[in-house]
Amino acid sequence: MRTVKEVSELTGISVRTLHYYDEIGLLKPTKCSEAGYRLYDDKALEILQQILFFREFDIPLKEIKAIMNDPEFDQEKTLTSQKRLLELKRDRLDRLIDTINDILKGENSMNFEVFSQTDIQEMCDFMMQKMSDQQKEIFKEQYGSLETFKEDFLQKAGSQKAQANYQKMLEWYGSKEKAMDSVKNNVPEEIFNSYQKRSEALYKKLSEAKGKDVHSFEVKQIVGELDFVSKQLYQLDDVSKLLLELAELYETNTEMMEAYDTTYGDGAASYLSEAIKAFYL
Repeated sequence: MRTVKEVSELTGISVRTLHYYDEIGLLKPTKCSEAGYRLYDDKALEILQQILFFREFDIPLKEIKAIMNDPEFDQEKTLTSQKRLLELKRDRLDRLIDTINDILKGENSMNFEVFSQTDIQEMCDFMMQKMSDQQKEIFKEQYGSLETFKEDFLQKAGSQKAQANYQKMLEWYGSKEKAMDSVKNNVPEEIFNSYQKRSEALYKKLSEAKGKDVHSFEVKQIVGELDFVSKQLYQLDDVSKLLLELAELYETNTEMMEAYDTTYGDGAASYLSEAIKAFYL
């Protein structure tokens, strides 16, 4: 058994934080001594380590608690997913360092080639491998068979309109390699859902701020958090181009504007667009 002070020294987590984790029911001590001191066994330390892995992705404590209290929570599966995400994060940093080194050497050249048919085939194969049984059944009902769906997908994916969208992906990700990585290495479902909920909460929060100066600290703070969450959702180092294009669509695409206003109130789409542009431009 370790005291709260010993756990703090071992992990670098402050005593105050450990007390708070206990108060909110995220990490309860294994037991308390007769003198009332919190004591933690190895199992409790394993739980703390899991919490710290989640915190590495900046997931709120409330959502971490909900994930870990889920009866279907699979620690081994989650650890494997977290390991993969951290590896991707490391790989992105390595690529950034390599790019900087190339620039310093005067050797930087980026390939912005639009996806070839072989690339599209590869993306389609990965997408189908990751489909849930429920998704497969939906496509079977709609197309008659998965093979028919695949043929239709490949045909549409090779169209001029689709190629224009792929060019946008290259602009967002910086290279074809990074864009392909984003397709192959999706964020684990439980973490993706957590970020998606945060994203929806931020859009709601921004709609509630409607009428306030888009250059104010309060509004820029909301968009700044949306920037961070979007980076995690889309596995992008820079989401400014993506969000600025989204802002443009909410001003020019009538269907998107009406759908957003229906969800968040009249004028919400226009305000969102203004807030995003004020943050990046």
